[in-house]
Amino acid sequence: MKTLPFIKMHGLGNDYVYMDCFPKTTAEIIAKTDLPTLARAVSDRHFGIGSDGLVLILSSKEADAKMRIFNADGSEAEMCGNAIRCVAKYLYESGICRDVHMEIETLSGIRSLALHVDKEKVDLVTVNMGKPVIQPDSIQSGMDPIGYTAVNMGNPHAVFFRDTIPQLPTNTNVEFVQVRNKKELDVRVIERGSGETLACGTGACAAAVAAIYHGLTERTVTVHLPGGDLTIQWKSDLSSVFMTGTATEVFRGEYTY
Repeated sequence: MKTLPFIKMHGLGNDYVYMDCFPKTTAEIIAKTDLPTLARAVSDRHFGIGSDGLVLILSSKEADAKMRIFNADGSEAEMCGNAIRCVAKYLYESGICRDVHMEIETLSGIRSLALHVDKEKVDLVTVNMGKPVIQPDSIQSGMDPIGYTAVNMGNPHAVFFRDTIPQLPTNTNVEFVQVRNKKELDVRVIERGSGETLACGTGACAAAVAAIYHGLTERTVTVHLPGGDLTIQWKSDLSSVFMTGTATEVFRGEYTY
């Protein structure tokens, strides 16, 4: 039997089990562990802790920390906007990094974050999500009921502006978007490896980028997700997308593996 300390956190209900791998004992166990199997075990909502996946918080030679994300099915993801906000909250509040401006390494590159701190607690985090990549050859008139807009936010997304669920593209994340007005979107997300989630940071960014690209909204958008709201800004120079939202700790414990 091995015992691994964990922290349960969520960003708008998109919940993950986080493991701090800075301590040597935890790092040594993680290095010898089948991580996809561990992710499936802790994510099980009946026989495990219950989550959308597993996040490892590791040391980095290039940034303040490194984040590795495993979905509930054990597959590894490149990036997660909700998870990275929670990692930043943990790094600051645990004392690993006490800078309100920090950088976190991911499989999709290094992301810069700005923390909003109130009474030593992180309540909001703004993430520079990087420059989106839109694939024009995949766009079928945007609002067309059989078309979708492919947006890469460090991981791939297919954005549908429609109300019914079509056959889903393989190996991607899917967003279904309803435009409320020029400043608001309603979004539901199906994440690869996890199914429908209460929120998805990169998905909210992809939906906002697609809406702005098609002229459906202004450049700053409130994205309403089942778990809460995110503020997404895509500046007029078409450079980076900025996402602002909350990060919440739920509980801590030890997982016997």
